[in-house]
Amino acid sequence: MKVVVALDSFKGSIGAAAASLAFADGWRDAAPDAAVELRPMADGGEGTLEAFAAAVPGARRMPVRVTGPDGALVDAAWLLLPPTPDAPAGTGVVELASTSGIELLGERRAPWRADTTGFGQAIAAALDHGVSRLVLGIGSSASTDGGLGMLRALGADVTDADGAAVAPGARGLAAAAAVDVASLRRPPAAGAVVLTDVTNPLCGPAGAAAVFGPQKGLDADGVARADAALTHWASLFAGDPELADAAALPGAGAAGGTGFGLVAWGARLVPGAPEVAALIGLRDAVAGADLVVTGEGSFDGQSAAGKVPAFVAGLAAEAGVPVALVAGRIADDADTSGFTASVSLTALAGSPAASLAAPAQHLRAAGAALARPPR
Repeated sequence: MKVVVALDSFKGSIGAAAASLAFADGWRDAAPDAAVELRPMADGGEGTLEAFAAAVPGARRMPVRVTGPDGALVDAAWLLLPPTPDAPAGTGVVELASTSGIELLGERRAPWRADTTGFGQAIAAALDHGVSRLVLGIGSSASTDGGLGMLRALGADVTDADGAAVAPGARGLAAAAAVDVASLRRPPAAGAVVLTDVTNPLCGPAGAAAVFGPQKGLDADGVARADAALTHWASLFAGDPELADAAALPGAGAAGGTGFGLVAWGARLVPGAPEVAALIGLRDAVAGADLVVTGEGSFDGQSAAGKVPAFVAGLAAEAGVPVALVAGRIADDADTSGFTASVSLTALAGSPAASLAAPAQHLRAAGAALARPPR
């Protein structure tokens, strides 16, 4: 029996690669003769780098020290994927979560000061190496800076009405009066794609500030101020015909508006899960499988909207291969009808706290449980 394990990260608990490995170990405990193939998945957020590193032979981690979201130095890495005909000098994978992500702040929040400088510095490091193509994951942002820090790290000059550099973070957006891109570095020859699992525009009731600002520490007044600042920020680019409608693009509001900043830079927004799947060869792996296992930390009513489990389940359905679900929790409103079996780590562990305290242990137990034939 061939089993393909394609789990996403269990956010705040365990990454996709480690989760897939723990589950696979459990399956092998119960069924030692099974062929278990790991294809950890991601959609652009936390764990994207690890998923590529685990699934792409020859991928190399490239260490880099960057300025974190609160100004402190952070030791991070970008990933160099091997050359391909379309990217003869290799593809660089850069993850915002590990350079400018909210997890880097711990329990603290810095809604006005946090920025994306570190993400831009990591992109610059990949460009310095000479990659032919960039894949940029932008989930789990700590800031609502519209990509201001990222663009400045790549050479843009953003000044106020007096010609002085604006402050970093969301607080600098309202004061911005001019964006000079004369020294802005450009995307590599084969382009840059941006992985996102959200479709929010930059501004308005479904925009970056309104939807994601509260989790970053913005109160109601702060949301309104940040939304107005992002609207002003977008207006500075509206003179370019190619960017006139960029703020309304699905995904422009991702990562506190970093999606918009990357479009202004020249990158292209794409749904994360399909792009990751293509780069790690998931479709071919699924086609040769007897069973596919997917999952994420919380499987609920929104998981069908572009999240990894729904995407993987769709690939399996196309190939006529059954698919099982493993999740940290399975909410009451979740639709599991498309899965042949489902396991909740919370149910296995007895409580959410117990599940979160030892995710690898319970993922291993889930693997063993699904591998055993029903009595």
